[in-house]
Amino acid sequence: MNQATKRSILRWIHLIVTIPTLGYIYGPAAKVEQYADAVRFAFVPVLILSGYWMYAGVYFAIIGVAIWLGAIQLSGSGAAILSQVALLIARKIWLVIRARHKQIQARFISQ
Repeated sequence: MNQATKRSILRWIHLIVTIPTLGYIYGPAAKVEQYADAVRFAFVPVLILSGYWMYAGVYFAIIGVAIWLGAIQLSGSGAAILSQVALLIARKIWLVIRARHKQIQARFISQ
């Protein structure tokens, strides 16, 4: 499967799973209470998986979903959201360090 097809499939999964999540967020509280667990443990992890997969690759997506599920189970939604922010910050730091390391290696090779 080529990259364009894979990206198109992931984009459609991401868009389709967003619909029930938006219904949960904007629906009347009395009617959507029964869907809370489905949103927390099924729809949001699929959104995270497909979004991160398109953004940074499959390994990062799996780590993101694992951190989400662990944090929501252990500490609740606030910690789960904060864990995703921390994950994105850690990824940015890792990318910057890797880029600087490649620059240093390039200087060593050219000398």
